Amino acid sequence: MITLFRIAIRNLVANTRRSLLLGGAIALVTVLLVVLSSVSNGMQANMLRVGTTLSSGHVNVAGFFKLTSSDASPMVTDYPRILKTLEDAGIKGKNIVVRGRGWGKVISDVATQMGVLVGIDVDKEKAFQDVVQVVSGDLSKMSEPNAVMLFEKQAKRLEVKVGDDVVLTAPTYRGVNNTVDCRVQVIAKDMGMTSGFSMFMNHNVLQKLYQMKPTHTGAIHIFLDDEKQADKVAAQARKALDKAGFTLMDPVPQPFFRKFQSVRREDWTGQRLDVTTWTDELEFMRKILQTFSLLTYVFIGVMLFIIIIGVMNTMMMAIRERTREIGTLRAMGMRRMWVLGMFVIEAGVLSFSSALAGSLLGAGVVSLLNAMEFKVNEAFQLFLMSDTLKLMLDVQTAVVAVAVIGTVTTLASVLPSWRAAKKPPVTAIQHV
Repeated sequence: MITLFRIAIRNLVANTRRSLLLGGAIALVTVLLVVLSSVSNGMQANMLRVGTTLSSGHVNVAGFFKLTSSDASPMVTDYPRILKTLEDAGIKGKNIVVRGRGWGKVISDVATQMGVLVGIDVDKEKAFQDVVQVVSGDLSKMSEPNAVMLFEKQAKRLEVKVGDDVVLTAPTYRGVNNTVDCRVQVIAKDMGMTSGFSMFMNHNVLQKLYQMKPTHTGAIHIFLDDEKQADKVAAQARKALDKAGFTLMDPVPQPFFRKFQSVRREDWTGQRLDVTTWTDELEFMRKILQTFSLLTYVFIGVMLFIIIIGVMNTMMMAIRERTREIGTLRAMGMRRMWVLGMFVIEAGVLSFSSALAGSLLGAGVVSLLNAMEFKVNEAFQLFLMSDTLKLMLDVQTAVVAVAVIGTVTTLASVLPSWRAAKKPPVTAIQHV
């Protein structure tokens, strides 16, 4: 085996140009796989961080209250009891946030803006303070009773600035429109699609707007250490709440504001809880990530197929050039399996070394792009939820890339190598 390795390495060195061309192609595919997977991981991490901070927890307990069968308000009654039920069931996250939630209209002197109304207690949400980028105003003033935070495009459409007054209007759970006078205290930088339709305000604003009691709220957001456990925790929460006597809605993978019409058509009154995960509430993000991942795998698959064809053609050319050498080795007593092993080892050394080099180069490209803080245009900002492209290198993905690409391209050399090993020694020696 050691002898075969030596022969393989000498053959690669002797055919430097061919080895560099084929090895470079394999390395390039590996670089593309590492970089594209880092882009996908970075997109997912940033979208998950921003999306869950602004719009959803990893697991959410919300719901609707209907005073009559034709009305629906996004309200949870007696939320302290819900929190106690979840705690008794052993459901704990790194943070549990209680937020107001609604759908209404912001009115300025010149324009209106429809959107999701989110009531927060900014003093208890450090993650919110870390994610939001303030353009003007002071985020700490969001603790004032009638404070509102708008994003840049919203403020531009409404033609307001920090210190201006606006009016919030929305139908209460009694079916009567109510209004609350508010003051813009913060204008924040746009953060993709979520910032286009979400408006944040002090929690007390939504309690006044919807005429809620202190024990009523909009949603309970549970943030987990591992977001991959969201489905499991959601199922656990549903079981615990059902056992405690709460009435639950059927699970539907949609954000809450898309459920208004269907809930209004349902013939029931009172309170029903809705347990969702971040993939339900941020449905558009999930589809974007799935589409990007699919395109990445298709692109890499096409590139890998081209490389496999290249490996097979290169090996066939190499074998044709060395037919007399193969015949001499066979006449000297080398077995067919040794001839097969010699060529497969040669392809394996080239494939795995090139894939490893490509993986390291891809990691370098990822680090360089992160250091450059590569800016993206406005269209991509809608999806990335950031004006900067952020890549996240996954070591496991890089290792898998080396293993898969190295193995596949090595296996591509088996067929031409087997054909070479089958040639009779006399025929091979006489080959011109």
